[in-house]
Amino acid sequence: MPPVSAGTASDAALDALFVPFATGELTLPAQGGVLMLRAREGVALREHIRAGWVLQQSFAPAANALARHRYTVINDPPLGAPATFEVVLVLPTRQREETRLLFAQALSLVSPTGIVVASVPNAEGAKTAEADLALLAGAVGQLSKHKCRVFWTQPGAAPDTALLDEWLALDAPQPIAEGRFTSRRGLFAWDRIDTASALLASVLPGDLRGRVADLGAGFGYLACEVVERCTHVTSIDLFEAEGRAIEPARTNIAAVVARSGRSIATHVEWHDVTLGVDGRYDTIVSNPPFHQGRADQPELGRAFIFTAARALAPGGRFWMVANRHLAYEATLTACFGQVRTVVDRDGFKVIEAKEPRV
Repeated sequence: MPPVSAGTASDAALDALFVPFATGELTLPAQGGVLMLRAREGVALREHIRAGWVLQQSFAPAANALARHRYTVINDPPLGAPATFEVVLVLPTRQREETRLLFAQALSLVSPTGIVVASVPNAEGAKTAEADLALLAGAVGQLSKHKCRVFWTQPGAAPDTALLDEWLALDAPQPIAEGRFTSRRGLFAWDRIDTASALLASVLPGDLRGRVADLGAGFGYLACEVVERCTHVTSIDLFEAEGRAIEPARTNIAAVVARSGRSIATHVEWHDVTLGVDGRYDTIVSNPPFHQGRADQPELGRAFIFTAARALAPGGRFWMVANRHLAYEATLTACFGQVRTVVDRDGFKVIEAKEPRV
């Protein structure tokens, strides 16, 4: 199965982002001096990018797509570095608090005479995002194009320092589930235990053993449940595409192993699971993603199933949970000799698969 595309549902926002530069309302530096937060690959970027740009992207599939063009790609914003970027471009996310964090990071990194420019689809909170940037940095310019709103700060705008510090602090790890886990804003179900993952954890058998992998681990909830419930596990590897989840996942898995008092090897890796994983596992658990925007992308879940089948030992077991409406059964049957639905409840189904065929 080929890798799943890293494209997003909001490509129009990338196109719109460069409109004020194309019309001459704003100007890009001749070389360097540009940072792009939550960058993604696309025709508009290829048409405008110049030598010396720095692109930040913490989502592995999107970062890999940028790297294939040999762009300079970083996982985290270069906070603490001198604020020398004349232009900071931002493609905000759909989470308001994470978008506020991005704006605060952008204002921390732009030069004293520079500007911050953002683009948001109208259907994904463009007016709210524009108001938030204005709240932080004062009056903004704006235009509408491609059903998106593009807005930018005035050159040399001085941010509200108290609000800047408050929004920068939004990136701090947060305790959730009565302090049982550490999470981070912007992650999937960051502030709660996801219902589907909880259902899968509730039916996992206690006899799972040996080497275990969690595909699409998030902040590590499922992996931690495996360690707590299955005393014969000897090692567990967590694979997660969102780089911002890696630190919380490491913290959570280390804490649960320490509480267990057992010797369990752990490894947490920033990785696009659709590309496959190294290693052979006795058990694989997963709550696969099924969208990267508004629309369902069931091919993501199918790619996870294929990866699991490739990585499972001959006598191993694959446990997954999915929304009831997602038709994964044909892929499961093609990849495994035995497939059974363990439970179907509350709009989700938990499936166990054995005898990998690929």
